[in-house]
Amino acid sequence: MNTDFIRQTFVGLKILLVMTVVLGVAYPAAVWGVGQVAFHDKANGQIVSQRGHDVGSAIIGQNFKVADDRWFHGRPSAAEYDGLASASSNLGPSNPDLLASVKKRQQQIAKVEEVPVSRIPADAVTASASGLDPYISPAYAALQVARVARERGLSASSVKRLVERYTSGRQLGFLGEPKVDVLELNLALERQ
Repeated sequence: MNTDFIRQTFVGLKILLVMTVVLGVAYPAAVWGVGQVAFHDKANGQIVSQRGHDVGSAIIGQNFKVADDRWFHGRPSAAEYDGLASASSNLGPSNPDLLASVKKRQQQIAKVEEVPVSRIPADAVTASASGLDPYISPAYAALQVARVARERGLSASSVKRLVERYTSGRQLGFLGEPKVDVLELNLALERQ
């Protein structure tokens, strides 16, 4: 056997071992450690707790059942609110399956909210790209105020004030759209 070949093989194996330790163990451990020290809440999924119990994540949409009228409902999820399956449906705007699901959602919401289909905002019937959007538009929240107030025995004005409290504006004043945090809003309702 060629001694040059054997030497190069051992050098290659040593480089493989060093790179595995550096890039496969040391670097991920360092990134994890910095995340835990500098960004503990964010590095652990921004878990929201109420009365000592974890109730959800501030960055992942929750499934507040459409059948339960006491809650504000979030956006539909193409991933069925499964963080491991987070993805869009990849159905285009002319896809018959997407159009059928949008029409079905429109009919359900129109019935539950007692409004014409023309008043239903787009985010009420379409899933976000991730399928896990924790926010809804102020228009969709406003559409739900009367139902939630009626089901909880609260005044519509008090529920509307809660919606306003959990509505955030555009990021940096000009990026994105105003949005309502559904989890925080529902937790505030639960505390009422």
